[in-house]
Parts: sequence; C-alpha cells; structure tokens
Amino acid sequence: MSGEILINMTPMETRVAVVENGVLQEAWIERDQCRGIVSNIYMGKVVRVLPGMQAAFVDIGQSRTAFIHAHELMPAGHSGQEAAPIRTLVHEGQALVVQVIKDPMGTKGARLTTQLSIPSRYLVYMPGAAYTGVSQRIEDETERGRLRDMVNAQAGIRDGLVGGFIIRTAAEGVDEQSLAADMQFLLRLWRKIEVARRETKAPAVLYEDLALPTRTLRDVMREGIERIRIDSRENHDRLCDFARELMPALESHIEYYPGERPIFDLFSVEDELQRALERRADLKSGGYLIIDQTEAMTTIDVNTGAFVGHRNLEETIFKTNLEAATAIARQLRLRNLGGIIIIDFIDMLDSDHQRQVLRVLEKALERDYARTRLSGVTELGLVQMTRKRTRESLEHVLCEACPVCKGRGTLKTPETVCYEIFREIMREERAYSPETYLVMAAQSVVDRLHEEESTAVADLESFIGKAIRFQVEQHYCQEQYDIVLM
Repeated sequence: MSGEILINMTPMETRVAVVENGVLQEAWIERDQCRGIVSNIYMGKVVRVLPGMQAAFVDIGQSRTAFIHAHELMPAGHSGQEAAPIRTLVHEGQALVVQVIKDPMGTKGARLTTQLSIPSRYLVYMPGAAYTGVSQRIEDETERGRLRDMVNAQAGIRDGLVGGFIIRTAAEGVDEQSLAADMQFLLRLWRKIEVARRETKAPAVLYEDLALPTRTLRDVMREGIERIRIDSRENHDRLCDFARELMPALESHIEYYPGERPIFDLFSVEDELQRALERRADLKSGGYLIIDQTEAMTTIDVNTGAFVGHRNLEETIFKTNLEAATAIARQLRLRNLGGIIIIDFIDMLDSDHQRQVLRVLEKALERDYARTRLSGVTELGLVQMTRKRTRESLEHVLCEACPVCKGRGTLKTPETVCYEIFREIMREERAYSPETYLVMAAQSVVDRLHEEESTAVADLESFIGKAIRFQVEQHYCQEQYDIVLM
C-alpha cells in the first residue's frame, strides 16, 4: 500500500492529510488561536472538590477549569480497583501535576489525569509506573520479548530516575541503539519537567506537546508512507532538523512542495474534506451511509441506495454491508468521530453474513490510532462500538451550529409560524387591546398569510374587531416574527 502525508501550512492554521492509494484516509486541522492541549502537562490548582461526583475541578490556566475524576488520581496500575473517596486524594488549594487526556469540548473543560506519559518515536515514558509494556499491535512474541529485554537492559542510563516504558508499534524491528537514544531523550525531557515543577507556581504549563507537523512525523509515520510533502520551506527545515535528531531514517522521506497548485488539490483532498462535512457518504456500489453526530452519540445508517445486485436480496444486502464496514472505519478516522457509535447495518438473515461483516469492520478498525471497542450485533440488529475521543471532530472544528435552526437541522413550516402568530395576537389582544396590529415576518410567512391563510386572517380580524397589517422583513429567518402594537 503506497501512501504519503501532505502538510499545508499558513500563518493561521496547519492542515495534515494522510493519503493512501490516492484516497484521503485521515485529516487533522490545528489553528493557532485554538490549538489542542491534549498531552500537555500542567501544574494545576484544585479549586473545587465534588464528593458526589468523585471528581474535582482544577485550574490549569485555561479559560475553563479542567475536570479530573478520582480514578485518574489513582497510581498507575490501579485502574481496575475502586477509587478511594475523592476528599482523601485531593483538597481545595492543592497544587497538582496533571496531563490533559481530552481537549475542552462544547461547554466542558479539559479532562485530566495524574498518570503522566510522554511519547517519543519508539517509546512512551511513564514516570509513575514500574513496568515495561509492549504495544498489542506487535504480535510476534519473539519480537515482543526482544524489545522488552533491550529496554530493561538500559537501566544504566536512568541515573536514578524511576518509571516505566511502553514500547510503541513503530519500534518493531529497531535496534538497541535507537531504543537507547529514545530513552535518553525522554529521560532528559522528564528532568526538565521536574525542574520546572519545582520552580513554578500553579497554574502553569510544564510541558507542551509538539506542533501538529512534528507530532505527525512522530506518531503517524508508518510502513507504506513513502514521503511527507510540506508546502512551507521554513517548516520543512524544522521538520528535517527534528527528524535528523530523533529519527534519521525518515529525513530522506521529507520533501518541500513548491508547486503553484495548492498541495491539498493533489488527490482532491479539498473535495474530500468538504464531503466529510456532509451527512451522506456514498459507497462505490451505489449504496450510502447517513452519519449523524449528536451530543450523546454518533449514529450511522447503511442503505442500499441504487445498488440492486445481481443475484438475490440477501446477497445484495451482504455486499452492501461489507463495503459499508470498510467505509465506516475510514469515515470514523477522517471525521474523527468519537464516543459511543451505533451502526445500523441493513438487516441480514444469515448469521454467517453477520459474523463476516463484523470481522471486516474489526479488521478495518485495526488501522485506527484511536482505541476502539466493538460489540456484537444486538437484539435490534445494531452494532455498538466506542472510539476514544481526545479532540474535537472535523465537523466541530470547521463548523458551528446553524443560527437559524440552532442545530436542529429543521425549520418550522410557514404554516406553523402563521398559527403561532394568530395565538400571539390573541394573547396581546387580551392583555393590551391596541387599536391595530403590525406583523413583521419573513417573505414565505407573509405570502402564506396573504394567500392560504387569508380566510383565517379575515376571521381573526372580525373576531377581535381590529385591523392586522403585514410587513416583509427580508433579513428575518422563516421562524422569526415580531408583532407591533399600534
């Protein structure tokens, strides 16, 4: 599988796209005015303890206080145990070293943990742990043992520092020298954080994660990615410097893109990003997905659409669901959808077909960097899954709720608004009894009042004994109206 990473940089924002076989697979957007803070480490100050919620609010210097649950205050390795009462773990006014595990979203502040972790290319250092772990994606037991032995053999470079390591997927096949260099880098970084912790007062930043381009090089570069193209000469040089220091083998993959054609026009990335904001995602067969994000969950509905198949209905449904399973995994990555996800595949009568569709979905999800958990088919024929949410979805980064419908996605009909106007006039008549009424509303509403509802208007005028006049307000939305008493 051939792929490349495209990086588009402007003074206002950075955009990264991962393209495989000419198709956009993942995209990240980071804006200078609202950069994500996931993985940043802060010296925070506890401002409120909530025993009823087993949680506390922590001031980390952001516009909104952050949130930490009692489970995230427990030492590493105790995640399966029941959390102690929150008041025995922290108190108001206490300084606390915390790390952000989830960006602020909507009205909620950032989510925090005291179980710190600092990643590099091959390793993740955990100051509060005492073990060496290996990524589950490295399946070969011999390789797992080799990597673990190499890390454990480097005890001499710790210089008294305690803590554990997790060996990342990217470490598969690397030599001992590369792992040792990574360990030294992480331990130097942790010593700097320790010095900053002793010298600063809460709230303060102790460590900021890398910017998006270098973070992409560290976390996303994998086998099959042939090159990284970036359209900024200055940032190309920075990226090369970073690679030269930490991952020399990747420096030759980084290219400066000077082309007149915008870099995101390559492989139609701009068009794909626009399509990723739509509810409907078309399948090559003619079927399609309907994807709806809500506060509580994301729902995905699979439809056959124009695909009629060649044999029978069950075979048509099965093929559509197989294609949809692969497409859903891609859409989750591309749109960065997280939390609870409910998938409504087309009903399949054959239980073997159900198992095959689930296997295809599970296999497609293995490529996802975010942690996912997949259930079987429920009694209602739905597939439930979760995907770890750490940052805002693509839609929430690029869009805001419609000021007209307030995010409902629907508007009241002109007929409904007309009847609301009639009821409001009756209320005003009982309360104030003015001489006449002026109704200011949108064109579509006034048109209906003059046409389909003209008889109802005449009956209302007769009933209250007052004249009602209408005025079109071009800037009013369909639901908006005002009644002026004259």
